[in-house]
Amino acid sequence: MKPAQLRMFAKMGSRASFGLACVDLAKEIDNLMVLTADVSTSAGLERYRKSFPDKFLDVGIAEQNMMGIAAGLSSEGYEVITTTFAPFQTMRCCEQIRVNLGYMHQKVIMVGLASGVVLGELGFTHCAFEDIGVLRSIPNITIISPADCFETIKATKEAIKHNNSVYIRLTGGANADMVYKEDYDFEIGKAIKLKDGEKLSILASGTMVAKAMKIADELDANVYNIHTIKPIDEEAIIEASKTGYIVTIEEHNIIGGLGSSVAEVISKHKLQVKHLILGIPDAYTKAATYEDLLDEYGLTSEKIKKSIEEF
Repeated sequence: MKPAQLRMFAKMGSRASFGLACVDLAKEIDNLMVLTADVSTSAGLERYRKSFPDKFLDVGIAEQNMMGIAAGLSSEGYEVITTTFAPFQTMRCCEQIRVNLGYMHQKVIMVGLASGVVLGELGFTHCAFEDIGVLRSIPNITIISPADCFETIKATKEAIKHNNSVYIRLTGGANADMVYKEDYDFEIGKAIKLKDGEKLSILASGTMVAKAMKIADELDANVYNIHTIKPIDEEAIIEASKTGYIVTIEEHNIIGGLGSSVAEVISKHKLQVKHLILGIPDAYTKAATYEDLLDEYGLTSEKIKKSIEEF
């Protein structure tokens, strides 16, 4: 992958990058089916829809039906991808995901668009900072939160090869920060150490990885991209704990997401480490712009740095 292409992906944002990944997959996989709930444009799938009409189905604003259809197609041997906005892909479809994918073990790749609070101006009906917590307790569901647009493409392509159903959580908007500026190896369930430091270890997911990278040198911090929340890379957390301090950063509720996952590993292995969880507080606030909400929640690079220094 050339640097110019990576810059193009970042400018387009994760949704459009996901659409391009689907185009590539359709050229390679005869039995691919992509389903949407009236979001083909929002999901960056217009080119895919026009190029592969026989591999595309728009069910309209009927997300629960979409998941039932997806499970049926999966049971007939199709590789299935579903997509709609994150709160509707996860919470509205929770029972269908639990029964058809978790319990019945039909494999579907679910892509949650605009997760976190990027759609904060539309209010919290369109935000999803509970989605990891909702799905993490369902067996047989893998959860990935890509760090940037390039990783969105890699995650989508790797998810097709995976044994279980996968939820891919897309955060951020267009003109996204780049984490990766050259090709790299992506493996589901394997964290990526991006920077070495001595004083503490920052474990981040989604949009927060880029923010962690911006402050890592000043803090003399290790930075790990924990792109897979479930199954989480326990070995990486054990390694990170050796600094004595772990900070987890996520664009998700501080309950049930990355921070909770890491805390469970710390408890399981009785790690001697202090742990700070940074994320969205367990409360609904007023609608606001993405930037204003991140500032309010202390999730700008400057406020993250201040919180870590106080810790």
